[in-house]
Amino acid sequence: MNLQFDNSYARDLEGLYVPWKAAEVPEPKLVRLNHGLAEELGLDAKALDSAAGAQIFAGNKLPGGTATIALAYAGHQFGGFSPQLGDGRALLLGEVIDNKGKRRDIAFKGSGRTPFSRGGDGKAALGPVLREYLIGEAMHALGIPTTRALAAVTTGEIVRRERNLPGAVLTRVAASHIRVGSFQFLAARGDEARLKKLADYVIDRHYPEVKGAQQPYFELLRALCDRQAKLIANWINVGFIHGVMNTDNMTLSGETIDYGPCAFMDHYNPATVFSSIDEQGRYAYVNQPPIANWNLARFAEALLPLLTVESGGEQDKAVERAMEILADFQQHYERHWLAGMRRKLGLTREDEADFALATDFLAGMEGQDGGAGADFTLAFRRLADVAEGRGELSPFGLRKLYGNAAALDAWLPRWQARLQSEGLAPEKQAAAMRAVNPVYIPRNHRVEEALAAATDLGDYAPFERLLSVLQQPFDERIEFAAYATPATMEESRGYQTFCGT
Repeated sequence: MNLQFDNSYARDLEGLYVPWKAAEVPEPKLVRLNHGLAEELGLDAKALDSAAGAQIFAGNKLPGGTATIALAYAGHQFGGFSPQLGDGRALLLGEVIDNKGKRRDIAFKGSGRTPFSRGGDGKAALGPVLREYLIGEAMHALGIPTTRALAAVTTGEIVRRERNLPGAVLTRVAASHIRVGSFQFLAARGDEARLKKLADYVIDRHYPEVKGAQQPYFELLRALCDRQAKLIANWINVGFIHGVMNTDNMTLSGETIDYGPCAFMDHYNPATVFSSIDEQGRYAYVNQPPIANWNLARFAEALLPLLTVESGGEQDKAVERAMEILADFQQHYERHWLAGMRRKLGLTREDEADFALATDFLAGMEGQDGGAGADFTLAFRRLADVAEGRGELSPFGLRKLYGNAAALDAWLPRWQARLQSEGLAPEKQAAAMRAVNPVYIPRNHRVEEALAAATDLGDYAPFERLLSVLQQPFDERIEFAAYATPATMEESRGYQTFCGT
């Protein structure tokens, strides 16, 4: 890697990591290099797309300037607090300044045991690595802040999960890997000096606009609430379900991180859960906004010593002020959600009735009498066809997708009148809707197809085809029609996703 590392986290935040090395692997082979991302980082992609690159991305031969460390953090996992979690199978190589002057982390995932492994093997299997690559690139193409995969390599080892699987290592790029759990780690130890250093570091790196504020830590809480509200609204507006929204998976940068048991919803049902470990539906689609708010409350608790200082030493006053900020989360969320919904519905101006217009469209999409709901992605996509007066009765037209014909018949005239009030040509409105409503998402059955082919047969062609489709989610192409088609009820019934550990 022809990179100049500037490892500020390792330099400034001693006590929040352990220096560690990746485990050497016997036979690294480069499966995929993200050429576009490599160029953003100032890397020589051509040189890295090689056997030498495989050695680097497996952790066998690291370039100069790396300072591999395993990050320490705590976290609430499904509501239960663990005072020490940490990178059990990940290592931060270091930080670089990309071509746009932005600081980026480069990290391994699946690089072997660390002091935080808690009995795990520290390895990753090929399937979860490729899933993270696919979903991260899909989210990026959809315009949603996300960590991204720079490379995926196989290791020549076997990893034991439910069965023997080929081992792999993912190289992940992020604005940073600082989590709510990073603050919880220090708060649990009463380490207020390092807590302040971490908060100041986060402000410098991610929220420089609050640095000069009279109460910068309250403003940090406020800014994070807004940023997370926007992120979750983005998830909801594309039907994404994270599946494991623990506090150690909420980043201070506002990026989506950890694509383990995640999935995209096909048939619209707000209670949808895919994660095999989410038996109570804690992280169901509809629960993601309130859980984000809950996680932010845990961040405020960890930050409380600093907030108390800003409140003149009066903890009760600090708690009251923090609760006021947290109470605004729902307002932030609804504002971002509605802005996104307006774009999805082809609306450019604001109207007080838009909230009801959007929620009524969604309510009508739900299945009736135990039947499947309308396909979330295609319903919005086909609404654009209706906007310009075509396609409503096609095999995958809106009326065919929408199970509740009476609700649709009542809703369409309201929406069409609202569209006309904008005074724009129908063709322009439809084009604007297609620019924000994807036709292609990572359909669960297509993702599983691609992962199974790679894992069981060593055939990466389905993965490459799916990746190429997902990198252009808004451009409908006849030759890729199958990738827009939802799974049948038989294919989707009982579908689950699993944590890769």
